[in-house]
Amino acid sequence: MFDIDRWREIFESIRSNVLRTILSGFTVALGLFIFIVLFGIGNGLKNAFTEGFARDATNLISISTGKTSIAFDGLQTNRLVVLQNSDFENIKKEDPASIEYSSPRYTASMVVKYGRESGSYQVNGADKNETYIENRKVLDGRYINDADISAKQNVAVIGRMVQRDLIKNGSPVGKDISLNGTMFKVVGVFSDDGGDNDERMISVPISTLQQLKKGSDTLSTVYLTYNPNMSPAEAIKYSDKLQKNLKKSLKVSPDDENAVRVNNNAKNMENTFQFLLIITIIVGFIGLGTLLAGIIGISNIMVYIVKERTKEIGVRKAIGAKPSAIVGLIIQESVVITVISGIIGVGLGILTLFLVGDSLEKYFIKDPSVGWGLIIVAFVCLVFAGLIAGFVPAFRASRIKPIEALRTE
Repeated sequence: MFDIDRWREIFESIRSNVLRTILSGFTVALGLFIFIVLFGIGNGLKNAFTEGFARDATNLISISTGKTSIAFDGLQTNRLVVLQNSDFENIKKEDPASIEYSSPRYTASMVVKYGRESGSYQVNGADKNETYIENRKVLDGRYINDADISAKQNVAVIGRMVQRDLIKNGSPVGKDISLNGTMFKVVGVFSDDGGDNDERMISVPISTLQQLKKGSDTLSTVYLTYNPNMSPAEAIKYSDKLQKNLKKSLKVSPDDENAVRVNNNAKNMENTFQFLLIITIIVGFIGLGTLLAGIIGISNIMVYIVKERTKEIGVRKAIGAKPSAIVGLIIQESVVITVISGIIGVGLGILTLFLVGDSLEKYFIKDPSVGWGLIIVAFVCLVFAGLIAGFVPAFRASRIKPIEALRTE
């Protein structure tokens, strides 16, 4: 292995047969290159879909209402169904073990003013759990708390873009803003992974906003996250039960799909991850096929190389070379070519993914990349295949009698 003369002979053989070396190494480099690029694109698809769910809690269930489309229990069609505070409390009491976080929401569009600056923004009445459900991060100050809701305080938490639009200098915490003419004190600033639109929102205690709306106890939406220990199937079963019970309490037909809408991320994720699984299987199948093509290619070329060197092998045996030395030389040359070609293929594959970066994000491919573990496994498989590809024909050739080898044309 560490015989300097053997290494010189190997590199002399490579230098003297450049075309043969390139052909034998090309299939290995190409196989690894395509393998890495394909798996990188597959991971990019996963990243894009995963990020889409990461904007809000991945275990989110949202409940909203609309108008009835089916007459039921003596009530006519086209009746507006409205959620109330009591519905939210019943949902929490019904199965508390299945709920991680829950928050009611009452939404209104309001004109917000600070000094000479003003704009129309979505104002959400909510409670402290909204920050967990929306995956919000408090950048300055604090979020709404239970004391704010109990005392119906005029406090507000503003999105980062609201701060940029209205309060341009200094920290907004402690400053007063006007919501439709009512003064609220800013107690915090939040960021939201959902982007600029979600950061152009303002959250206030739901009790305060409902009071401003003439004591209304109605809700626009109920948000909750199911217990993360639940399986997707269990979560779907829970949301279906939730919808069934809500329809019963709100006197809505079980077949009415419009009056009570329960959207469960578990259903969306189930369909999405089934799609991603299919994509992964297809990419994996193509990638493994590419590696197999590389293995077959290097095997065929090594058979040709050994056949071409049959006379050389005969001369070596005639002057006393042992079969093991002949086999070792050819195997070592095969492994060297495979390793060098593999490194080139890996380098080109990683470079391609790096250059592509997020340029394919509009095609739902974000940050395409491949883990080093997978790359190493593929690389080792090809090197091992190169070793076998060199060993089999070399072993056969080493058993040929010198006189027969020398007669080979």
